[in-house]
Amino acid sequence: MKFIVDGMLGKLTRWLRMLGHNVKYSNKLDDAKLITIAKKERRILLTRDLELYQQAIAKGLDAFYLEGTTEAERLAFLARRFKIELEINMEKSRCPKCNTRVKPIPKEKVINKIEKNTFSNYNEFWECPKCEKIYWQGAHWARIRNTLDTAKKT
Repeated sequence: MKFIVDGMLGKLTRWLRMLGHNVKYSNKLDDAKLITIAKKERRILLTRDLELYQQAIAKGLDAFYLEGTTEAERLAFLARRFKIELEINMEKSRCPKCNTRVKPIPKEKVINKIEKNTFSNYNEFWECPKCEKIYWQGAHWARIRNTLDTAKKT
């Protein structure tokens, strides 16, 4: 699913990318540019700006006004509206930073790119081919699972 997200939803952008969705985001795009890109690239516009939402709907775009005060609540709303599965599949996951699909990388190739302690404690790694950021399912993964579990129950 392809989305374009307004500048107020940076955290949600990272979540959707981890869940495997193609999300365009920049906090430098004004409302007119967001609408133009959404129309040209056939992206669903996600926003917390009621005026932007109303403009997009008036122009016939697929847009969704996001309510909720936590990331779990926002993810729950999106999951219900767009039937988004709230599970991270690393085969489909995208780089939260730059939106490129991440790829598995052999452990021996990350030895000089991560902390020694991380290298010693984990065996599976993924790399973003564009920005070269390395990912692993470390201690932070419990918080990620907790947020997704909370969203499923919301």
